[in-house]
Amino acid sequence: MQEGKNMEKTEKIWVDGKLVDWKDAKVHVLTHALNYGTGVFEGIRMYETPKGPAIFRLREHMKRLLDGCKVMGIEPVFGGKAYSLDELIGAVKATIKANGKVDYIKPCVFLSGEEVGLNPVGVPASMSITCICMGAYLGSGSADGIKAITSTWHRPDNLCTPAGAKVNGTYVASCLSRMEAARQGAKEAIMLNSVGQVAECTGENIFACRNGKIFTPATADCILEGITRDSVMQIARDMGYEVVESQMSRTQLVTADEVWMTGTAAEIMPVTNIDGRTIGDGSVGEITRKVQSKFHEAVSGKDPRYDRWLEYLG
Repeated sequence: MQEGKNMEKTEKIWVDGKLVDWKDAKVHVLTHALNYGTGVFEGIRMYETPKGPAIFRLREHMKRLLDGCKVMGIEPVFGGKAYSLDELIGAVKATIKANGKVDYIKPCVFLSGEEVGLNPVGVPASMSITCICMGAYLGSGSADGIKAITSTWHRPDNLCTPAGAKVNGTYVASCLSRMEAARQGAKEAIMLNSVGQVAECTGENIFACRNGKIFTPATADCILEGITRDSVMQIARDMGYEVVESQMSRTQLVTADEVWMTGTAAEIMPVTNIDGRTIGDGSVGEITRKVQSKFHEAVSGKDPRYDRWLEYLG
């Protein structure tokens, strides 16, 4: 699959409490979020399991969406109705059931009023829930490790944007970084924070293994508190690995024994080359493979210890 080119559309999109045809899910050109980036979003994976289709950590994703709304000052009132967390979880399930093949769900809350100006107080909000079939986010050939670069664009920090929320406008820097990576023949870009420490990739958190220990940047380093990141830390600790959240320099990253990134779309993706420097011996490392394997057992319902993370569609 060529990255970003073969997304399979579905039939219905949930918009403000109603299921509408894909082609009818539209906004006005003066929609505030379209012009100013005033919205929050999530990405959620769904997997086939022995008990049927299951959505991975749905409640945590939707809670983070509402937390993002709180940060942005957006009340969860759509189409004149105030929605609770449980009602939004139900809306996600209803949208999945209204469609066919689905492996990725994207809820988005955005200021939908037709407004010109930078004071969005009183501008009404809308919410959409879109289901697609994404497949492998970075392409089918990425499982053996990808090439990454260090972007010249920095991860926006907490002084200029709510770095801990998935705010639509914040991801302009990620898009610029991703295009920079593509121009250099790389699959992903690593973004530094404002003091030059490793933060995260364009849409993924990052991990490094050094001498048998696993390291990842701390939340204070202007990263998103990724739900896949949290899952991988829990799994790795359950497997007996020491996981350390701390500042990470570029030198520590490129001299690591193994590097991988985590995200809902990317899942666990090995990184075998950064800025032209080979990571480890250039192949996917042993710890990476073990953690990756256990993660896939967890999301596919094959390890009952992590069944609490699965929201079954039925």
